[in-house]
Amino acid sequence: MKINSISVGGWFQRTTLQLSEIYDFLRGEKVQIKLSQKKLDLFRNNLDINNLGYGASGEEYLIFSTTEGINVKIFEDGLITLTYNAVTEQTLFEDIEKIKDYYELKLSLALNYLFALGAPVPKELAGIKNIYPFFVVLEKANQEEIQSLLTQTDGRQYYEFKNSKYDVLRGDKYYFINNKTKSTDEIERYIEEQVFIREFKGQLHRYLNIHRIIWEKIDEVKAHSKVKGSEIIKFTTQLEGYAKTINLIDGRINQMGTYLPTREKIAKQDRDLTEFLEISGYRYETLRDTLEYIKYLWDMTINYVKDAEKQFAGLKSDVTNKSVTSLTIVTSMSAGAAILGLFTESEPSFTTFGFFYFFVLALIGWGAQKILSYISNRRKYEVSDVTYEKNIK
Repeated sequence: MKINSISVGGWFQRTTLQLSEIYDFLRGEKVQIKLSQKKLDLFRNNLDINNLGYGASGEEYLIFSTTEGINVKIFEDGLITLTYNAVTEQTLFEDIEKIKDYYELKLSLALNYLFALGAPVPKELAGIKNIYPFFVVLEKANQEEIQSLLTQTDGRQYYEFKNSKYDVLRGDKYYFINNKTKSTDEIERYIEEQVFIREFKGQLHRYLNIHRIIWEKIDEVKAHSKVKGSEIIKFTTQLEGYAKTINLIDGRINQMGTYLPTREKIAKQDRDLTEFLEISGYRYETLRDTLEYIKYLWDMTINYVKDAEKQFAGLKSDVTNKSVTSLTIVTSMSAGAAILGLFTESEPSFTTFGFFYFFVLALIGWGAQKILSYISNRRKYEVSDVTYEKNIK
């Protein structure tokens, strides 16, 4: 058995505009973004670029290799694959760590800084640690040898796929591909499409989980049948934060629908993927259905947070109105006392008793305002809402 290569990849929504920016950055050209040139140079030098090229095959892409022999391919839709060919059976796991570290600690950091400006990535997504599928390409491997590698890695087989050119044994984070021919083009295209499909599905799954988390957080806010006036601002701020996150993710979800038709069309026109699509071509339709399902859930989440914001905005308005009423009462008391003073004295005069009287009057007014404000803050306001039975989504 011989190990020909290992590959890893990822996908995040990009366009040909960003691909041009990446190309300029990798070439050392001045980027048209207000970023630190010193940091850009540092990130680029850290990539150890040996050579760089630009091409098109269905989609435009750029490709470069590093001084350590890692080949990187970046497509205009954001798909990225990294391949390392100098692999041996003895150094397999060391080489996997090498290509993983290059992806996470060099390439990803450089691209994250290059696209640091603009719409932010929600914190619910920024902290997620990706688990990449590793594609190990073998040559002339028998079933026992492949099973042995699976045991050393995932230990669990998910499915097996065979055609006339290569066999695939898939674990959780590892795909073992046995090449039956001398050509590697079909396998390269298979890996690219698997990375896209898996990453697309993975993003949708993350959005589903975030929907569940945010929905429960909104439920926690709305679960208070009565809230104190002093707590309304806190809950309103929380809801505003959830609404911002929801809007940011909603934009990401709506972007995803533009990439699927293009990928599907290119894949179905690619002869290298004919046998693969005979078995897995339905996945594009499945991804489309899943995307529509997530969009529907996200619309429900948007409406839910808007409804909660309206409720608490109404409560906040009630508190404000009651505070204005309290201040009106205090002002009326002060005005009445002043008018009474005008009628009880023949002419205005400045006396020690007058100053003391004014001070006592002001203290009474201030104290009355504080008492009314305390009552307003401690008063409980009813949160009206319709309750529903929880269903598993």
